[in-house]
Amino acid sequence: MKFFIDTANLDEIREAYDLGVLDGVTTNPSLMAKEGITGPDNILAHYKAICDIVDDAVSAEVISTDFDGMVKEGKALAKIDDKIVVKIPMIKDGIKAIKYFSSEGIRTNCTLVFSPGQAILAAKAGASYLSPFVGRLDDIGFDGLELIEQIVLIYGNYGFETEVLAASVRHSMHLIKCAEIGADVVTCPLKVITGLLSHPLTDKGLAQFLADHAKGNN
Repeated sequence: MKFFIDTANLDEIREAYDLGVLDGVTTNPSLMAKEGITGPDNILAHYKAICDIVDDAVSAEVISTDFDGMVKEGKALAKIDDKIVVKIPMIKDGIKAIKYFSSEGIRTNCTLVFSPGQAILAAKAGASYLSPFVGRLDDIGFDGLELIEQIVLIYGNYGFETEVLAASVRHSMHLIKCAEIGADVVTCPLKVITGLLSHPLTDKGLAQFLADHAKGNN
């Protein structure tokens, strides 16, 4: 399973990269705004700064919702670095744009996916990644993990090459369950990844080892 970090914060990206487990980054306009990054030139420069840290796969989202606008923005984003994956919303013109980018050899991430039907359309259009939103479905009383399971099954049935990128992953158990189901990628805040480090028995065992060592040196 690949680990992506969902942020535009350079310090968090560096920390995740230094941990040695980071495979990519996902961003969106909200995450950019959270870091105070505004204006087209500043946003493009920030994407480049992210690309300079990681080895591959930096999802950069378009703002336009029409085909021509998405293609124009996507081309500009793709020129930043070969690591850029153009993030496209799950709408009619978005599917058209994904098909276009696929024919041009530009990777895409179809985002805001909430149903198996949407997942099928994105895969047939040639999306590189598909982002079903686990937590947001949970928020409205649906089982987000069940959706991941459905999509993994469908893609396996037909040999779709689109990678299932579980998004809106809120906590470490979400991540573990996505791994059990067979999601190709998870994207989440840094704290979800670092949360995998912790277990009370690890802490207890380490404390005991250190205490025994201290006694032996007295």
